[in-house]
Amino acid sequence: MNATGLFNLKGKVAIVTGGANGIGKATAIILAKHGANISIGDFNIEDAKKTAKEIEALGVKAIAVSCNVLKDEELVNLVDTTVKELGGVHVLINNAGGGGGGRENPFKCTVEDIKRDYELNVFSGWRLCQLVVPHMKKDGYGSIVFTTSMSSVNKSPNMSGYGGSKAAVNHIVANLAHDFGPEVRINAVGPGATRTAALESVLTPEIEKTMLKHTPIKRLGTADDIAGVMLYFASPISEWVSGQTLFVNGGGEQVLE
Repeated sequence: MNATGLFNLKGKVAIVTGGANGIGKATAIILAKHGANISIGDFNIEDAKKTAKEIEALGVKAIAVSCNVLKDEELVNLVDTTVKELGGVHVLINNAGGGGGGRENPFKCTVEDIKRDYELNVFSGWRLCQLVVPHMKKDGYGSIVFTTSMSSVNKSPNMSGYGGSKAAVNHIVANLAHDFGPEVRINAVGPGATRTAALESVLTPEIEKTMLKHTPIKRLGTADDIAGVMLYFASPISEWVSGQTLFVNGGGEQVLE
């Protein structure tokens, strides 16, 4: 492989769900810096438009598409609009997700609460895979990356729905690699504690100190740390890597106990 092409995404089109802010935004920007045209699917359309403008300033094309991943018609529209306006889709970053992690007391939450975890973190991403893979196979290049979580392997109270849904992501990725190859690779990135707006809203010096007790690299993660691994999976450098989950966590676990 030519070293100059290891991270070359020129001419490729990437969809990034939840790409308006946080890890999604950092990922969209780093992919754009390596030549990809970007489609941002996000329910926060105003922030998505702002991020698209930032990306266009890098010299590539970018569009913002309103997308609630819980609505199938909006997933279909995201893919159709991307193909129509940008000419195809070669990279899918299934980053949008969420749930009630840490609040899922099994005696207080409902089946609907747990179902929503799976709809957000599993079903929507699986459906997007189904929609984009035919386009990827047609063009002979495809890379899909899910955002999973350390909760997919950790064991904690009040996390059964969220943690279970993220564990499902890891195993879905491992299995879909067999369905999508050889043209399309699929992997997952599992962030540890990352300085997003959500974490910063509850973080105190005491909490951070406790989190770092079992973290060899003595700092919390940043959105750029996670985005760098997304770039690795999206790019030709990882062309013989599929079905894998890579945890990006400073070498440890950021727990509060």
